This record gives sequence, C-alpha cells and structure tokens, in this order.
Amino acid sequence: MNKPIRTIAIFCLLLFVALMLNATWLQYWKASDYDDNALNRRVIEDAYSQQRGAILVGDEAVAESVESDDQYDYLRTYPQPFKYAHVTGYFSFYDQTGIERSENAVLSGDDDLLFVNKLVDLLSNKSGKGGNVQLTLDPDAQDAAYAALEKLPKDPDTGTVEASVVAIAPATGKILAMASLPTYDPNKLASHDFGAVQEDYDRLSQDPTEPLLNRAIQTTLPPGSTFKIVTAAAALSSGNYTADGQVPGGATYQLPQTSGSTGEIDNEGRSCGTDQIPFAQAMEESCNTTFAALGVELGADALREQAEKFGFDQRYLQDLGPQAVSNFPADANEPQAGQSAIGQFEVRATPLQMAMVAAAVANQGVLMRPYIVDSIQSPSLETLRQTEPEELGEAVTPEVADGLTQLLVSTVEEGTASPGAIAGVTVAGKTGTAQSGDPDVPPYAWYVSFAPAQDPEVAVAVVIQSAGIDRGEIAGGTYGGPIAKAVMEAVIR
Repeated sequence: MNKPIRTIAIFCLLLFVALMLNATWLQYWKASDYDDNALNRRVIEDAYSQQRGAILVGDEAVAESVESDDQYDYLRTYPQPFKYAHVTGYFSFYDQTGIERSENAVLSGDDDLLFVNKLVDLLSNKSGKGGNVQLTLDPDAQDAAYAALEKLPKDPDTGTVEASVVAIAPATGKILAMASLPTYDPNKLASHDFGAVQEDYDRLSQDPTEPLLNRAIQTTLPPGSTFKIVTAAAALSSGNYTADGQVPGGATYQLPQTSGSTGEIDNEGRSCGTDQIPFAQAMEESCNTTFAALGVELGADALREQAEKFGFDQRYLQDLGPQAVSNFPADANEPQAGQSAIGQFEVRATPLQMAMVAAAVANQGVLMRPYIVDSIQSPSLETLRQTEPEELGEAVTPEVADGLTQLLVSTVEEGTASPGAIAGVTVAGKTGTAQSGDPDVPPYAWYVSFAPAQDPEVAVAVVIQSAGIDRGEIAGGTYGGPIAKAVMEAVIR
C-alpha cells in the first residue's frame, strides 16, 4: 500500500474511532442526562404516548392519565386540581413540577424498579404503563387545610389570599397535609392545546401573587414569636432555666449597644411583670422582653446551634422540591441575637420548618426527616419501595421536650394560643406575629401546634402572609389558630 492510500486509510480509521467514541458517549454516558432534561422534546413526546402512572392520596388518584383522541394518546388530568396543585405539580409539554417532576422516572415507567413490568410489556407487545406514587397525605387533613385557608378573607387589592399550612406526623415525619394559596389549575398546563398552555403559564408566572409557588416549602418569612420555641429550647438546654422556674420579665428591654426607641423591645401591652416572672407566664403572654433578654444572654452561637438542631440551614426534604432553606443569621452581634431570639432580624423559616420544630418537641426531642412519598407501586398496585422513617438527630433531650410541651400546653390553655384549643384534647401551641420589615407590608400571622400533647399524632404550622385583614387585627392566634385546630381535628378524630 502506497503512502497516500495508507494515510487516507489511517485518517478514515481515526474518524470511525471518533464516531464510535462519540456515539458511546452520547448513547451510554450521557443518555440519562438527556432523558432527564426537561427541555428534551423527544422524551416529552414519547411520554405523551404512554400511560403515565397515577399519584395517589388514600385510595384516590389526584393525578392520572386518561385516553385522548389526539396524536398523544393520553392526557394528564387532575381531578381535584386546586387542592393538590402545589404537591402534584403539573406535567406539561414544556415542563414538569412537584411530584410529577421528582418522581418522573417512576410515573413514566423508566425507573429501574419497573424493569420487570417493562420486560413483560415488551414480550407481550403491550404499551407500557408507568408506576404509581402513593403520597403520605391524609385526605381529611388536606381537605380541612384547604377549606380553612379558603375561608380567610381575601385581600381587596389582589383578590386572593397568600397563606399555607403544613401538617406532619411527629413520630415518622410523614407529611399529612400541605396546602398553599393562591393556587392554580394544573389541568390547563397539561392541556394538549399548547398555545393555551403557554398563555396560561405566562399569566401565572407574571402574577405578582405567585400562584405557582408552593409557599409551604418555597417561601421563607420571619417566624416571629413562634421562634420563641427555639429560644426556650436553648434556654432549657443550657441548664440555667427550668419550665417551672423564673425568667427575666419587664415591660421593656433595651438591647445592648443601643439607645432610644430603635433598640427598645416592648411587649405590646401584654402582662410581663417587672423583674423575674414564671417561664409559663412569659410563654403564655409571648413576652418579647423575656426572650430578647434570653437571646442576648445565651448568645447568637447557642441560638444558631439550637436552630440548626431543629433543621435550620439545611435541605432535608428529598422527595419534593425545590425547597427553600430556613435561615438563622451567621455572626449576629448581641443586639441582633436579641432580635433573632424573637424571630426577627434575619431569621427566616418556611412553614415546613416551623412544623418540624413543633414535631421534634412532640416526638420527645427527636427530629424526623419529613417525606411526602409513602411508597412506589407497580401499575398493578404492588408495592415496590416503601419509605422508611429516618431520624435526623436529637433537637433537644426528652427532658427539655417535656418542659417545652408543658409551656406550650399552658400557652393554649391560659395564653395567646387559645384559639387552637380542642375540647377534650390537650393541645400544645404557640402564636407568632412577625413584622415584614416593610412599613407598607402588613405583619405575617403564624401558628404552630401539636396534639394530643402527651401522645402526639400531628404537628401543624400555619402562616398567613397576606389576606383581607386590617393591619391592627392581624394575629397568629385569631386567624391561624382555627386553621390549625381544623387540621388537628381531622387527623385525631
């Protein structure tokens, strides 16, 4: 073989090798990345031709595929769209969100758990069907949460309510309810009329009230006085205080390194004594002066350490996203520690985070990982994978948890959290009214609780971000208490 021919042959051989390497790289190493890419239209078009699995709450499907008479064969439908929209998310030609996204491999039938089913379908020449996702949600609790939010008066400027509810089973971390307002209809985004889909998506994404936002896990706000549970936990854990003992009182408290009204903490007219008062009274009356003083005494490091034991500054929700991270400020000085101790300054929390605080106290101090996917099932409802409860760590000792429970029960029976009381059931709870930091934005109303206090079945967090409530009437107990009560009753009765 002469030299020119040999050169061309070697060059062609190198081209074939490069082509084989590129094909191997694309079809083997990168295949899953392309399959999982939400912008891959081929994958979406193929998925539209298959029967996607159902998302189940109890025995009912809250998302399912029905036969369609167009080129895509199946249409994704949501029988109770507004109530479950932020959990199920939507499956559209352009994108997926919520459970539709996080469990897409199962629902589409591509998960390895469904290999046998896929093989049987292939051998029998049947079209494939995706697996089912069974959620942990309690339908009665979800009904109660959504109905209670819907009863809130609407903001006259926006015509809607911005609020959310989360309920957790303290012993396991199962999410029993997750509702958010404003909501939307995922059926419109799953439509095969792609022009209408784009129009509706543009409308929702440009809405200033952000109806696509799952406020239960994607919105962080100052938790206000509900954070006093964390501060009380740090105080009791320090060994310097007991639930039956005395704590600093007083009508006002001047933060260190400050002077005048800008650094003065008051109690907004509540009865908080003068010098030392019972810890129960401080919690019942939600005394800002007490908890600010405790925060300064304990220091920012101790507060942050305690907050992180409850889950702050962490991502712990693995089966639904995206999750906003609750935050306790780093490197806070003394006056900032005092403000942080009452849930202000730069402290931010999601409703899920504050439900976890209540749940950890209820569970004798043990913090459980929250989860919303109970099991993965085959198309024939055979359980392929069951989620097992997982401990994240000890937030407080059992003794401290007992002390906190004692204080929170007293707050429901004798204090500001009384609107969450349930006849014949011992309830532990705490209210919060957090300043937004913007004089034009009204405060946020919070309520956290768990019940029955001595044998807890459910922990709840409620936040009302915006509603048709006069600024002077906004209070966590008045509006959040009845919502939490309705959800707790739905679970325990």
